[in-house]
Amino acid sequence: MLLKDKVAVITGGAGLNGLGFATARLMAAHGARVVVLDLERAEPAAAAAQIGSAHLGIVADVTDKASCEAAAAAVLKAFGRIDILINNAGITQPVKTLEITGADYDRILDVSLRGTLYMSQAVLPAMQQQHGGSIVCISSVSAQRGGGILGGPHYSAAKAGVLGLARAMAREFAPEGIRVNCITPGLIGTDIIKGKLSEEKKAEIAQTIPLARLGRAEDIGGACVFLASDLSAYCTGITLDVNGGMLIH
Repeated sequence: MLLKDKVAVITGGAGLNGLGFATARLMAAHGARVVVLDLERAEPAAAAAQIGSAHLGIVADVTDKASCEAAAAAVLKAFGRIDILINNAGITQPVKTLEITGADYDRILDVSLRGTLYMSQAVLPAMQQQHGGSIVCISSVSAQRGGGILGGPHYSAAKAGVLGLARAMAREFAPEGIRVNCITPGLIGTDIIKGKLSEEKKAEIAQTIPLARLGRAEDIGGACVFLASDLSAYCTGITLDVNGGMLIH
C-alpha cells in the first residue's frame, strides 16, 4: 500500500461524484487515514463514513482562515499528524469577460486561490515539525489553454494563480522535505458538468481528445496518490497534466 499510515486531508471532498471523494476512496484503499473537509451542507462526516469508520469528516470553509486552522487542529487531535493535503475545493461559473462582476471575481478566486493558500498555511506547521509532507493543488487545463469549456476567465485566472502559488511554495518548503505539486485536469465527468452538457456535446468533445473520452474522477485520484506517495519523492513544483491529451505542449 502506497500510503500506509499516512494522514491525508482533502478539501471539497464530500461530493460523492467529485474528484475529492474519488481521491479519498483511493487513498484509503492505499492505507491512508482520510479526512474529508467540506461545507456543512455537503455533509463531510457522512461522506467519510462511506469510506469507512477509520476516516473523519470535518466541516470547514476554505475561504475562512480560522476555519482552516480549526480543521487542521482537529485532524492533529484525532490522528497526531498531517502527511498529505489535497487542495481540491473549487467552484466555477460559465460567464464571459464583460459579464464578470466584482462579486463573481471574489467568489471564484476566494475558493480556488485563497482557499489553497489558507489550507496550506494551516497544515504547513505540522509538516515542518515532521520534516516532510506532500501538498497537491488541483488547478485546471483552463489555466494553460486560456479558458475552459465551462469556466469563465476568472476561473482560468484563479487556476493559473494556483499554479504560481504552488510553485512558489514548492521552492520555499523543499529544504524542509515538503513537496508541493499541481494537477491540471481536463474535462472530467463529475457533478460540476452535470446538466450543463448534453450527451451529444460530451461525445463531440470526446472526439477531440486523443484518448477519445472524458476523464473520470478516478483518473485524478490516481494522480493524487502518485504525487502524495514516495513514488514521486523527487517531484516538487511540477504540473502534472491529466487531460487525455486534450492539451499537449
